[in-house]
Amino acid sequence: MNEMIAERYIIVSELGQGGMADVYLAMDTVLNREVAIKILRGELSNDPVSLLRFQREANAASTINHPNIVEIYDVGEWQHKQYIVMEYVRGKTLKQLISYRGALEQKEAVAIMRQLVEATMIAHQNNIIHRDIKPQNVLVKDDGTIKITDFGIALAQDSIQLTQTDSVMGSVHYLAPELARGETASVQSDIYSLGIVLYELLTGEVPFHGDSPVQVAMKHMRDEIPSIRANNAMILQSVENVVIKATAKNRSQRYLTAKDMLDDLGTVFDEKRQNENKLEFSEIDDDNGKTIAIKKITKATEKRKSKENFWSTTFGIALIILSIVGIVLIAILVNPWGKDNKEITMINLTGMTVEEATSAVSDLGLTITKTFYQVTDDVEKGIIISTSPAYGSQTEKGSSIIITVSDGTYYIVDDYTGKTEEEVRSLLASKKITIKVEKEVNEYVKPGLVIRQELLSAGDKLDPNRQYEIKLIISGYLEITIPSNLVGMNVFEAQNQLTGQGVVVSLLPLSTDALSDEEKAAVQYNTVIKVDPASGLYTQYEDSSIVLYYY
Repeated sequence: MNEMIAERYIIVSELGQGGMADVYLAMDTVLNREVAIKILRGELSNDPVSLLRFQREANAASTINHPNIVEIYDVGEWQHKQYIVMEYVRGKTLKQLISYRGALEQKEAVAIMRQLVEATMIAHQNNIIHRDIKPQNVLVKDDGTIKITDFGIALAQDSIQLTQTDSVMGSVHYLAPELARGETASVQSDIYSLGIVLYELLTGEVPFHGDSPVQVAMKHMRDEIPSIRANNAMILQSVENVVIKATAKNRSQRYLTAKDMLDDLGTVFDEKRQNENKLEFSEIDDDNGKTIAIKKITKATEKRKSKENFWSTTFGIALIILSIVGIVLIAILVNPWGKDNKEITMINLTGMTVEEATSAVSDLGLTITKTFYQVTDDVEKGIIISTSPAYGSQTEKGSSIIITVSDGTYYIVDDYTGKTEEEVRSLLASKKITIKVEKEVNEYVKPGLVIRQELLSAGDKLDPNRQYEIKLIISGYLEITIPSNLVGMNVFEAQNQLTGQGVVVSLLPLSTDALSDEEKAAVQYNTVIKVDPASGLYTQYEDSSIVLYYY
């Protein structure tokens, strides 16, 4: 292909095609590294929803820095097409690994899940719900490291909803029951998907199959997850219990956070959990009032049966109390007691610091809940450059505000030709730029001066928070190896041989006045008697030369 994108990325080959975009392997000609480029298909560039999803992927992933999450390097527009430049991971998808190997050994499966759950935990801590966790979106490096990718339908918890359809776009085999019902995605819906992935790692297949996506979705809503240990008794009960808890039908009964699931995975092989009982269910209404199964750890003993009525009664009372509390909370939310919900005109926060803006919106009854950072051309670091809602728009008291803050100004690369290495190092001393030096002989450039620069060109705009590398090609002094056979050679032939290699040669005739007649008779005239330096490596500096002595 060899097509150049944004005058920087050379397309090498196609890696794959997705529903919205095509992905290519490319070479970053500035940083000399392989990258993956996802390019939104041309026909979708004019579709506001597709464009917003694509941009949201870049925004979601670029806010997270974690070794188990594919790093986003750059975003932009090229020939009216949106693109994302990301880390290129050599390896295979987790789905390909499962297809090739089948069920994994439980310790390996748990090791993979701990990485995946930790990455999800970091996303959640950044208010990002992935919503499409599946083995196809998990890359496995050759060293066993996993990296989660494809935040294309990830949802920032404080962002707008696109459409109802958007809430069920995740692959149906890993879709939480509440999402199949069209409810809002949450931390617990990601946890459900994680549980299904663990199930697939341990069994080699997904728990539910069907002739259509609707059939599979219905099974997620009403059918119990098949027992893992029924087919493989070698799987520890503590491991299966992680799947059971993560995939509970009622999301309130799942792990509260991904960290809780990570902590549980960290202890499944502990000795104290070797005799753990299966996590079993009692009946409780789900979020919509339908009776479903909710699990708890119990022992299958007569003692439990004798207390069954007691716990059923207690549980019923607890439900009534919870219902009353819920009604009160709803009443508070709808605010029959006079909460002021009148619209507020958004003030101008541009040019303020975060502290100043926080104070200003607090006076209006608003709260800053999310902060993004962006490098700018001319705005000082720490100063707000935009807000959502925007200045002048209407919002309600109690609403959340998203701000974008300058992360500093771009550093503009200079033209360093003609400067010394020391001068360039001094200019870049405070920048995150690694300097590599190569020497090259150039008859037109004085030794010690930069002939040209590579990797970074004059005028390049650099993010001051990222690491870069520049290569300086510096004019060097000529170096040769003085031949060892010059003594005894005709002086003019020796001179021609040396000057032909580019060095300066001085001829120094010796006087015969101090020689005896016998010595004079033995002299070989115009023959090299001595060379200074005698032999070995020689550097041609401005004021140096190779001296040939002769009679």
